[in-house]
Amino acid sequence: MSVFDHLIAKTLPFIPKQIVGQVSKRYIAGTTFADAVRVIRNLNHKAMMATLDILGEHISEKKAALQVRSEWESVIGKIPGEGLNTNISVKLTQLGLQIDTEFCYDNLRNLVEKAEAAKNFVRIDMEDSSTTDRTLDLYRRLRAEGHTNIGVVLQAYMRRSEQDARELIAMGANFRLCKGIYREPESIAYQGKDEVRKNFLHLLAMMVDGGSYVGIATHDDLLIEGSYELLAKKNLKWDRYEFQMLLGVKEAKRNAIVSDGHRLRVYVPFGEQWYAYSVRRLKENPQIAGYIARALLQPRRS
Repeated sequence: MSVFDHLIAKTLPFIPKQIVGQVSKRYIAGTTFADAVRVIRNLNHKAMMATLDILGEHISEKKAALQVRSEWESVIGKIPGEGLNTNISVKLTQLGLQIDTEFCYDNLRNLVEKAEAAKNFVRIDMEDSSTTDRTLDLYRRLRAEGHTNIGVVLQAYMRRSEQDARELIAMGANFRLCKGIYREPESIAYQGKDEVRKNFLHLLAMMVDGGSYVGIATHDDLLIEGSYELLAKKNLKWDRYEFQMLLGVKEAKRNAIVSDGHRLRVYVPFGEQWYAYSVRRLKENPQIAGYIARALLQPRRS
């Protein structure tokens, strides 16, 4: 990965939106639920599961949050009729967490209940550290009310995750375990790659030993191999875990995981808020940003 690629990644906001849109097709199903259905059917045909994500976060007005809730209600209601093998992943800041916690809770509980009636599952996404306590509190409240069709996310780079894992394992939590992508200070988050990898595998072992179901969400080859070894050592049955990957990322690796006999779920985002998501994905993968720039420069050279 070159210095050129990193420099281009920093200038992404200045690249024409239509160009970013062309590249974003790799990461995003489209703007509509119909687009997502098309992508998920293809994944299901390849023996892969999916989780749906309506793009958008950090909503600051109740009207907008209620609109997102309405969109999710529609999606949940349509999934059974489409015959899709998919669940849903929701971000609490799109349901009003930064407006009012109780307002957000009402919206989330509504979706969990509708998913429960449709025999579906809701994954509560984890966002930056400013939302962690409230996210886990709302998860615990729903579990205390008897809802079992919900899961939570822990990030391996957060120093607090080991203690959170211990408490949640005791509740029989269903986890997604990932590295974490938000910028956090060293005081609360591990900064070194090896530190994060070590903690990821440590947390995975804790969750497996505690009897929890785990979604192993990583594209890191070292962590995938480390997870393989741990699963074999624990002799874990196939229905106690799954691997999870983002749409458009390391497709050859995800195919190999399925070929190796493991279940795999693909995160499928869609919606009108595709641009912000695309820029974030491209910043995380500067090499692809470099490809965009080279494509733009090519006509001039010719």
